[in-house]
Amino acid sequence: MKKIGIFYGKETVKTASIASKIQELFGDSEAKMIPVEEAWEKEFEAYDNLIVGGATWFDGELPNYWDIIIPELKSLSLKGKRIAIFGLGDQVNYSENFVDSIGLLAKAFLEAGAIIVGQTSPEGYSFSQSLALKDGKLQGLAIDEDNQPEKTNKRISNWVTQLKKEFQ
Repeated sequence: MKKIGIFYGKETVKTASIASKIQELFGDSEAKMIPVEEAWEKEFEAYDNLIVGGATWFDGELPNYWDIIIPELKSLSLKGKRIAIFGLGDQVNYSENFVDSIGLLAKAFLEAGAIIVGQTSPEGYSFSQSLALKDGKLQGLAIDEDNQPEKTNKRISNWVTQLKKEFQ
């Protein structure tokens, strides 16, 4: 399998924790963690397979650390790279924009020519709408540590198993 770059926000504790669990399941030699706040163009271009993650803040916004990166993505050479996205959200208190971060990141990476992999079923979640939902699938792995923390490890494990096939 080609090397994997895991891009996460080091300042967001839950996002960093999920990224670490993903890396552990891939193995340190297969996947390298890169804080988005410190990422440069060469880091995004150095990997054929990327895993990117972020929480959904406020009313469906990405964390600030993505504000600088998103506009730069269009200038990067991401054509054909496989991108898997994980997002954190609260389906109870923010049902109208649950894991919108996944949808926002998918849109940005698709516009940069990347291929989105790692879609998952919305089954098992209860929300009214989400930018992450496209054609009946979530465009990545949704994590709700506020309301379903007992499901997190299994969801991550299943997703990593899926990505190992899709990242070939």
